[in-house]
Amino acid sequence: MIDLHTHTTFSDGELIPAELIRRAKVAGYRAIAITDHADPSNIAHIVTNVRRLTDAYAHYFDMEVLTGVELTHVPSALLSDFTQMARDAGAQIVVCHGETVVEPVVQGTNLAAIEARVDVLAHPGLITEVEVKLAAEYGVALEITTRRGHSYANGHVAALAKRFGARLVIDNDAHAPGDLVSRELRQKVGLGAGLTQEDIAQATTNAWEIIERCRGRRS
Repeated sequence: MIDLHTHTTFSDGELIPAELIRRAKVAGYRAIAITDHADPSNIAHIVTNVRRLTDAYAHYFDMEVLTGVELTHVPSALLSDFTQMARDAGAQIVVCHGETVVEPVVQGTNLAAIEARVDVLAHPGLITEVEVKLAAEYGVALEITTRRGHSYANGHVAALAKRFGARLVIDNDAHAPGDLVSRELRQKVGLGAGLTQEDIAQATTNAWEIIERCRGRRS
């Protein structure tokens, strides 16, 4: 299993990075990305400090760990600038907090994130056909999420992604130990969103391809 969207005490998660990594390993995950909520006030702080652990001690983890951020509730007009800021700071993966139906995300965030070519657009809610087509063209992965609330629009996201050939990944948006769900529950969430077993397997392949693309990014 792979989770490209997790949080630690550097934002609103319950676990420090080392414990998150360890618990994910024990839960059966082969790779995770640490992607704490970020804007320009804390991008450098998050990336620098998480990489104190991931760069120096990666060989002890026995799993793949990427350092990143989730750009969250930032002005859509600035998403491209903030994406570059995160990458310049050393973020290996950039996730954007999409237009979930359960939070007041600024309209236009999904489109701006795709145009900025973030790696993953998290919980994109009632994403439009135009946006999904562009995500497919730019290789931006759309997230199917196991997280309550954000998952309300999973079926909509899955249907449009399959229709227009956009990449999907399945993530937990983990904030606490219990969010690192089992393989069985991930399967059920995917099936409940209208994915086939083959689609779910492809989502895992997509996640590995993102890891391969992102792992070499270093400032």
